[in-house]
Amino acid sequence: MPRFLSFLLLTVLLTGPAFGQQQPSTLQRIKTTKMITLGYRESSFPFSFIGEDKKPAGYSVELCTRVADGVQQQLGLADLSITWVVVTPENRIPMVTNGTVDLECGSTTNTLSRQEQVDFSYMTFVDGGSLLVNTEASINRLSDLAGKRVAVVPGTTTEKVIAEAFQKANLTVQMIKVKEHADGIAALEHGTADAYASDRVILIGLAMTTKDPTKLAISDQYFSYEPYGLMFRRDDADFRLAVNRVLARLYRSGEIIQVYEQWFGPFKQTSTLLKDMYLLHSLPE
Repeated sequence: MPRFLSFLLLTVLLTGPAFGQQQPSTLQRIKTTKMITLGYRESSFPFSFIGEDKKPAGYSVELCTRVADGVQQQLGLADLSITWVVVTPENRIPMVTNGTVDLECGSTTNTLSRQEQVDFSYMTFVDGGSLLVNTEASINRLSDLAGKRVAVVPGTTTEKVIAEAFQKANLTVQMIKVKEHADGIAALEHGTADAYASDRVILIGLAMTTKDPTKLAISDQYFSYEPYGLMFRRDDADFRLAVNRVLARLYRSGEIIQVYEQWFGPFKQTSTLLKDMYLLHSLPE
């Protein structure tokens, strides 16, 4: 082989992925920096929101805090600082994929298409899409929205599923896109939307935070299946195991019921479906 070709081949090999600096795993980076970055939503009550003390709070935030404690123990760190980063429905996946956020602690539905970009923990909650309306609106099913306006957050599974449902039922409905849940409630209260579509338990939480919850009602109809999970980077089996180990321990011990009741107690008791979900993910060590 000519000398210049040998030199060229050597250069390609040395600068290729095999000789390049390998990206550290999430656990390796956490151990080195002694810091974990958690993403949270500002108004996804009661899963992930800003509390009265202006700090992240909620069911998913609590689970992520427990995960951080478990990771600290696993890595044998005397201290582990938590950096909280606000995420939105539009940027939550990119912020996980680009490494800005180690673990997303919100109300994100695990779907097969999203698994092409990110990974998910064991299920942390199960819910379905529904409608929040004014009590005098006489809206209880999707068919009642014909010719009306429904607010929805873009980039969510709700937006996709409800649009497909309207198309399948041949319903003409004006979709009002809002940035966050708080904007959806505002559109409903101000009369710029006839309904707000989201996951049922989130709608319950949102209604309870309004000045007069008695003026709002939730549809009896579910139009989607929403299995929630904590979201993190793909192809990181060690971190996935660390996250799932903490969740499985919470589920096995029954401690998860206390966590649930802390954030959902004012709304309803743990459903049989949710208890079964916890049981199915109570993997033994």
